[in-house]
Amino acid sequence: MIALNEKWLELADVKDELAVRDWFMGTSGNLAIKVTDEPLEFLVTASGKDKKKRTDEDFLLVDENGQPTIEKFLTPSAETLLHCAIYRKTQAGCSLHVHTVANNVISELYGDAGKIDFQGQELIKAFGLWEEDAVLTIPIIANHADIPTLTREFEATISADKGAVLIRNHGITVWGKNSFEAKKLLEACEFLFQYQLALQLQLK
Repeated sequence: MIALNEKWLELADVKDELAVRDWFMGTSGNLAIKVTDEPLEFLVTASGKDKKKRTDEDFLLVDENGQPTIEKFLTPSAETLLHCAIYRKTQAGCSLHVHTVANNVISELYGDAGKIDFQGQELIKAFGLWEEDAVLTIPIIANHADIPTLTREFEATISADKGAVLIRNHGITVWGKNSFEAKKLLEACEFLFQYQLALQLQLK
């Protein structure tokens, strides 16, 4: 129970920080943090909640299939299966999904290519890419309305314990070993997206 309470507060702090950035427009977005490995259980945001407020019903505990284990009266976020895929395939401890104007526009501009690459940018070091010629590649997948279909395509892109994936005209999902790393990766991605959009305006 102590671990559950600690993880709850940790995820609530992340939610508060991202809410200040206005990254939860219209109750969008969802967050998750692993509580136990065996059995796999994690906290995930409850569907339809105002994430700018902190309440006792912000999160619920779910199992490896995204099913509630305790709070049966709450509904897990619609994209809980994406978080399930991350925790099944990696050692990640936290995963974050937000919708911003920048990540939606980038996903549309580069969606046909199925990815966006960043090279020579300082912020790619957040992903552990320190070599001078290193390239950060962020996959872009289709925004399938059917969540199991979306999850299968999303899961196919997962290849490391930390990473990021854009869903076209939907949002970004990032994951890392803990909440600090996941938030760092999210901030780095959003900086890179805003930089790319600003650069394109200057080049026109």
